[in-house]
Amino acid sequence: MGRAAGSGTTDTGGGMKVAIVTDAWHPQVNGVVRTLQTTGECLRARGHEVQFITPTGFRTVPCPTYPSIRLAVMPGAGVASALASFAPAAIHIATEGPLGMAARAWCLRRGHPFTTSFHTQFAEYVRLRAPIPLSWTYAWLRRFHGAAVRTLVPTPGQRDRLLARGFRNIEVWARGVDTSVFRPQTDVSYPWPGPVALYMGRVAVEKNIEAFLELEMAGSKVVIGDGPALASLQKRYPGVHFLGAKFGTDLARHVAAADVMVFPSRTDTFGLVLLEAMACGVPVAAYPVTGPIDVVAHGRSGWMDDDLGAAVQGALGLSRQNCVDYAAGYSWQRCTETFESCLEPVADAAPLPARA
Repeated sequence: MGRAAGSGTTDTGGGMKVAIVTDAWHPQVNGVVRTLQTTGECLRARGHEVQFITPTGFRTVPCPTYPSIRLAVMPGAGVASALASFAPAAIHIATEGPLGMAARAWCLRRGHPFTTSFHTQFAEYVRLRAPIPLSWTYAWLRRFHGAAVRTLVPTPGQRDRLLARGFRNIEVWARGVDTSVFRPQTDVSYPWPGPVALYMGRVAVEKNIEAFLELEMAGSKVVIGDGPALASLQKRYPGVHFLGAKFGTDLARHVAAADVMVFPSRTDTFGLVLLEAMACGVPVAAYPVTGPIDVVAHGRSGWMDDDLGAAVQGALGLSRQNCVDYAAGYSWQRCTETFESCLEPVADAAPLPARA
């Protein structure tokens, strides 16, 4: 099925009710949560009424091997009640967890169309934590997303990966960066010898952080973020500066003070932190894999190499201004327009009145 022109969101001059169902939400700190929250804000600014259905208000249990992630327990009735009372004109299921599965079942029972999104290399993350074959997890993911009118992915590279695994109706929904927060700052610096190489993001096994921590390089290494591997890595790498989680303008100042941002992950689908670093004028060093190859301009805003140390050296020689100029092309407004155009309206849903 092809994308409906405008998907019913602009023809009437008014907005519509949009339900976004997600198992990933605060207090989690990650690119998925930031993407969904920012998209909701932009949708509201465009005249839509948005309701998030999240683990908040449900009984939850810690996710195995990742206790900071809370999973809703038997949320079917609660999700059904929330969707029925809100009566959305469009439903987007952002995650494949308990809430996402409950919303999917509700939509299928009623014949309501819905969209989904594929944010992370879920199968690969599961395989890092348990001996479950990738083919099994991808078979389940194909079934989950196969019922959607379309599935949104962050990059063309991820689209191609899923198409090769038998997924269908894939659309690219990119990401943005808030350049009013993430911007160059000349009055910030770290008190340690340079060059300063920064990692920011979840401190977890799937991020391959040890590839960065093991690098032989001059200067200092800084890690910003929290996660299940933090305590063990702090003990194993006492010479690395672990600063914990940072937020907003404080995070942006810490990023802007670095000389290079090292992105060692081989399993990300996008890497929102890549844009945030480049917007601050900090070049990126990464492997040439899905995520960086779609987001980083090699030789302009970053350097990609199968040798991560060589990527760091290449990135350190790049212009900081080129990084800023490149990141400026990624706006949340443009990303939200893409998201809006991909929504599939429920046939009998009335639009909201047009704003004066």
